[in-house]
Amino acid sequence: MKKLVEVIAKSLVEHPDEVVVTETENEKSIVVELRVAPSDMGKVIGKQGRIAKAIRSVVKAAASKEEKKVIVEIMQ
Repeated sequence: MKKLVEVIAKSLVEHPDEVVVTETENEKSIVVELRVAPSDMGKVIGKQGRIAKAIRSVVKAAASKEEKKVIVEIMQ
């Protein structure tokens, strides 16, 4: 999941070198934290959160084989 989120985020932002993705795994869930430059936050979130919602949907579909809940958090 980490690599997927990283590839998507780097294709959206102006400063791909500042994209940092961390993944934490628990028994029941996987938490993926996405950090981008402050100037790129709007591009990752999108109007009314549409891009962020789309990223979460793609990750959820990719994680359907694993029986864990995937949470994508977008941080500054």
